[in-house]
Amino acid sequence: MRSLLSRRFRATRAVTAATAVLALASVTGQVAHADTPAVPEFDDGFGLSQVTEDREVHSSTDFSITVTTPEVAGQHKIRIFLPSDYASEPGKRWPVTYFLHGGPGNPDEAGTVEALRSDQMITVAPDGGRKGWYADWLMQDTAEGAANWETFHLEQVVPLIDANLRTIPDRGQRAVVGLSMGGFGSMHYAQTRPDLFGHVASMSGGIDFGNYAVRGAVVATELNLTTAWCAVSSSRGCADYGPVVDSDAIFGSPYPVFNADHIWRSVNPAASANLAKLADTGITLYTGDNDLVENHTADGVDIVTSRLDKLGIPSRAVNYGDGSSLSPTCNGGHNYGCWAPAFADYIPRLEAAFAAEETK
Repeated sequence: MRSLLSRRFRATRAVTAATAVLALASVTGQVAHADTPAVPEFDDGFGLSQVTEDREVHSSTDFSITVTTPEVAGQHKIRIFLPSDYASEPGKRWPVTYFLHGGPGNPDEAGTVEALRSDQMITVAPDGGRKGWYADWLMQDTAEGAANWETFHLEQVVPLIDANLRTIPDRGQRAVVGLSMGGFGSMHYAQTRPDLFGHVASMSGGIDFGNYAVRGAVVATELNLTTAWCAVSSSRGCADYGPVVDSDAIFGSPYPVFNADHIWRSVNPAASANLAKLADTGITLYTGDNDLVENHTADGVDIVTSRLDKLGIPSRAVNYGDGSSLSPTCNGGHNYGCWAPAFADYIPRLEAAFAAEETK
């Protein structure tokens, strides 16, 4: 961490920037100006190092940092949305929602979901890779290199955010939400770390690894078979999932022979043993059922809610079918035309849940 003197300099610099033109050359040779919106400075830590020249500032409440870590090869963006009153209320702390994109998406896809720009919470959208599947990969020597995505997010990104922003570091004030691949990730993370997340939502998530079509979709991303499961996180059509890796690279063998698929079963969000870990968690599931992919995500929602009911764990499930009941932009398919209005329905409910937790 930087010294107290460094922190005081940083605070002085921020005040000066608000009132006069600055010509402070950074180590990268870049120059800051008074018309650049002021955003919070971040200290490195928890194994993360910033790539300062790749910071992006869209506004005073919308910016990205880029980090490197030994846990995941390459550079990784983390996009952050702050409440509009974040700077003007320096004594206030805020709930945090983590948005997990689908594959082969990226953190900037959070910018297409207007509801995530909430004045009641901080939203953090970390990179999850084109096919990271929010997991610590079984194989670390593939063309993708180091791929400990779960460790990156849960043991590095979350504490980095808590250390650098005015969060409320409590599970009741922290949510994880995701779509498609990120829908698996949100459920998996909530089950793996119920101490971190008190709320979870999955939009069209691959949440039942007992469904072999879902396993096949994961394998298709490993092999970059773009025709197998198109438009997984956007409406762009079939996209590039990156270098081909072994079909066993992430979760091991998908075949249920001689216990070969034991990793798939251990991380399956639909497994009753994993669902039992959500006993004290707010659970929301959305899906359509109007294309090949959504037919499978709808089956997953049915299985998960049935098992939750048997466990006596409440949940809220929304199957909007062909989308006509949700929004004119939604055709019931696997796309942001449905996910954006689904988030518009969900986020006010999450804000209310955060507010209820705060009054306890």
